[in-house]
Amino acid sequence: MVVVAVVSAVGLVADDRVLVGAPIWFKPFKFSVSFVAYCLSLAWMLSLLPRGRRVGWWAGTVVALASLVEMVIIAGQAMRGKRSHFNHETPFDEALFNAMAITVVILWLGTLAVAVLLLRARIADRASAWAMRSGIFLALAGAAVGFLMTQPAPGQRRGVSKVVGAHSVGVPDGGPSMPLTGWSTTGGDLRIPHFVGMHALQLLPLLVMVLTALAPRFARLADGRIRLRLVLLASGGYAATFALVLWQALRGQPLLQPDAVTLTVAGLVLAAVTLGTYGSLRIPTPLAGKTTAEDVNASKELAS
Repeated sequence: MVVVAVVSAVGLVADDRVLVGAPIWFKPFKFSVSFVAYCLSLAWMLSLLPRGRRVGWWAGTVVALASLVEMVIIAGQAMRGKRSHFNHETPFDEALFNAMAITVVILWLGTLAVAVLLLRARIADRASAWAMRSGIFLALAGAAVGFLMTQPAPGQRRGVSKVVGAHSVGVPDGGPSMPLTGWSTTGGDLRIPHFVGMHALQLLPLLVMVLTALAPRFARLADGRIRLRLVLLASGGYAATFALVLWQALRGQPLLQPDAVTLTVAGLVLAAVTLGTYGSLRIPTPLAGKTTAEDVNASKELAS
């Protein structure tokens, strides 16, 4: 994936072709970078399993191979100047899209197997364990948003239309978009909840690492129970945010133009997380020196 990212970056500079309103190598670049983060995160999580390593190895290998097949199709279609997603223009294009859809299902099932292994694993630091579990299940939810994109948009018909499916909701794909991300600025965009959900896989474990790094300076964070509360609270807040941006996209609403209802719900989520954080840090928790040291050491070992 790193190699594909480099090749795609060169393509962005050297190839000025545009497809559906974006540079033709933007999608391979975006997907390859995302897969780098995704596969590294899964590999790290698999390395922490105390048992079930053989099943984990097979699940990780399935994810890696499915990712590779998907990227070959995406990059290959970019070279041809063709859409990789939702393309039913010719029997060959349709076959490639169908093959890619199968690889996505296989990748999702492989990740689900890793999630089950993590759910059953006994990991020393509970905050780290739940950050990984929450992260991978939210990533699965984010990946599942992709299946919504394959449904026919208004005016499209299976077996008739050359394009069946869309990222955008309420507007055609390829319209005005945000820089860097390419997300629609005139309608809803299902890539937003897809992105938010998928990257819980990195952000929630990163939170544990930050809390562990701050533990020597802030006595309360040295308590594993407080770190666990904060991680569970962050996971709940992240899940609520994912649900909010999914709901916003399905209503055909641009991310940066929320209506009063969306802003109200966002405010409630923010207030709940803020109050929950205050309560988690304020509630007295008896500290036992031995337990605290063990918890901090376990977290540092996971982080390293």
